[in-house]
Amino acid sequence: MQIAVDISLYPLDEDFIPPIKNIIERLGQHDGVEVERNRMSTQLRGEFDVVMPVLSEEIRTTFDNVSKCVFAIKILNNPVN
Repeated sequence: MQIAVDISLYPLDEDFIPPIKNIIERLGQHDGVEVERNRMSTQLRGEFDVVMPVLSEEIRTTFDNVSKCVFAIKILNNPVN
């Protein structure tokens, strides 16, 4: 099943840009995950069984490296291309 994920990261720190750039870069390194950025969020597209483990892994990495942050995530099944 194809999904689309809209994800935003809000690091609760004065130096908030580097963690955002870092997760976008890491997400883009995974095969089978299409990444598109805009000013407000990042969109991921791909197969559910590919995207969700990638998302979980990269959120965990961010939580391990950023002292306090918030992720806002929306997931849509069967997106229209």
